[in-house]
Amino acid sequence: MPLQISVIVCTHNPRVDLLARTLDGLRDQTLPTVQWELIIVDNASRIPVAADLSWHPAARIVVEAELGLTHARLRGIAEARSDLLVWVDDDNILAPDYLALAAAIGVERADLGVWGCGHFDPEWEVAPAPELTPFLEYLAVGSKPQDSTSREPFAYSALPPGAGMCVRAAVARAYADSVRNDPRRKLLGRSGVSLGGCEDFDLGQAAIRRGLGTGIFVRLRITHLMPAARVRKEYLERLVEGHAYSTTILYHLYDRPAPKPRRGLLACLHRLNYHRSLSRIERCIDNARRRGELAAHRLLDS
Repeated sequence: MPLQISVIVCTHNPRVDLLARTLDGLRDQTLPTVQWELIIVDNASRIPVAADLSWHPAARIVVEAELGLTHARLRGIAEARSDLLVWVDDDNILAPDYLALAAAIGVERADLGVWGCGHFDPEWEVAPAPELTPFLEYLAVGSKPQDSTSREPFAYSALPPGAGMCVRAAVARAYADSVRNDPRRKLLGRSGVSLGGCEDFDLGQAAIRRGLGTGIFVRLRITHLMPAARVRKEYLERLVEGHAYSTTILYHLYDRPAPKPRRGLLACLHRLNYHRSLSRIERCIDNARRRGELAAHRLLDS
C-alpha cells in the first residue's frame, strides 16, 4: 500500500519526556503505520536525539546540522516520500484519529493546499498566572468556534499554525523553492534561543500562490504540552518580541510593509500617555512588541 502521509517532527534539544509522549501519541494513531512514515529531524541538538522507533516500519531520524526551524522543515520536505506532509511539534500529542482525519480532509477538500488543527488542549505543567491569560494565544492553545477555509492571502482565521499543519507535497516543494530563491525567508522561524516565527504562515501563502486554499478544522485536535518555563512573563515577552520581528519581515516579503514605529519626542510622549492606560504586564508586552518591530526594521533597512 502506498504511503499516504509523511509525519515530520522537527526538534532541537528536546525534553526527553515530552518527545516520548509525542511519539506515544503517534504510536496510538488509528491510521495503520503501513500508510504513513515517520521522520524525526534532529536540528543540531547538543545531545543527538535517540528514540525507540521499533514500533514503526518506516521511521527514521535524520540530522539537519544548520540551526533553525526553517532549515529543519526544508530537510523534512526533502526527506518526505508521500503526497501529504503533517508537521508535529515535539510537544504535541495528536488525537488518535488525527492522521486518519487529516488524510480524509485531503481527499474531501482537493481545493486546499494547507490545513490544520482547530482545537488545542493545553496541558499545563504549572498553571499560568491570571494576568497572563490575555496573552496565552501566542502559545497556540484554545479552540476555534468553527471550521474556516479561505483562498485570500493572510486570512489568519483560516491559516493553521505549524503544530499539526498538513501540507500537500507539491505546495511544500514550492515553498522550499521559494526559500532557496530568497534567502530572506530563512530569517523566519525559530533558531536556537530565538523565538521567531511565521515560517508556517509563509508555508500557507505558498498554497495561496498555487491557487489553493488554507483551512482550519475543529475536528483535528492536539494536546499541547506546556512546560512551566512557557508561562513565565519573561518567556511571553520574548515570544511576543519574536513574533513581532517575524511578522514585520513576513509582510515585507509580500510587499505589505508595516509602518515603522514612530520615534522622537512627540512619539515618546504619546507612548507614555498610552502606557498610563495599561497594566504592568500589558506595558511589558507592548514594549516587547515594539522591540521586535524595531529590530526587524533595522535589519530590513540594512
